[in-house]
Amino acid sequence: MNILWLITSLLLLCSCTPGFSMHDGIVGGEVSVPHSRPYMVYIRNPVSERVCGGFLIRDDFVMTAAHCGRHLTVYLGVNDTKHLPQGVPADSIQHEDFKNNAPGHDIMLLKLKTPASLNKTVNTITLPKTENREISKDCMVLGWGLEEYGHGFPSRVLKEANVTLLDSKKCVTTDTLCSEGTTGAAEGDSGGPLVCGDVAQGIVSFYTETNGGYCTRYTDIYQYLSWIHHKMKSPLQ
Repeated sequence: MNILWLITSLLLLCSCTPGFSMHDGIVGGEVSVPHSRPYMVYIRNPVSERVCGGFLIRDDFVMTAAHCGRHLTVYLGVNDTKHLPQGVPADSIQHEDFKNNAPGHDIMLLKLKTPASLNKTVNTITLPKTENREISKDCMVLGWGLEEYGHGFPSRVLKEANVTLLDSKKCVTTDTLCSEGTTGAAEGDSGGPLVCGDVAQGIVSFYTETNGGYCTRYTDIYQYLSWIHHKMKSPLQ
């Protein structure tokens, strides 16, 4: 999750414990059963070759992090990244208040130029409901990021790790959820979902090193439901 505003903002944001560090990948956890998470999307910038995760929320919309940038190609139904299907171009809809040099609003929709054909290997995940704020504390993050902190190679196959959400008061900012531990998401996993009780509750944004673990931040999808529904109804300008 290597973004410009990270360096200047993380110390102000993370209240888990002091400290700052950047590392790589879904560390720990386990390999996902192939195609058992059909909502997962592999995203790549064809020019910079930067990789992010994402998730399908409608047959024509993918959700990811705004810091993943624009001009992205989406790959649906991926398990092994060495065998990618035909990429789908998409139009990027970043949140208007997102800035590279400031925290917050790290959410983006990708409007697929060709809608997905939903099936057993390509399908959507549920978003939070406006009338229900309850979140299970036992959650999961997924991605194809590096498998060891600070070195190694990206995982060829999708991996997933369990995380436990902290009390919201420890997350400082109102538009984020957070977890703390020694396993979870990092570089290459940005934009992937925080899944709690089969609902996408968050978007992997950034994390910092803490005493004995890592404090990971997720954009709280619930806080952006009105924006999401508005953008999905509005024609692209």
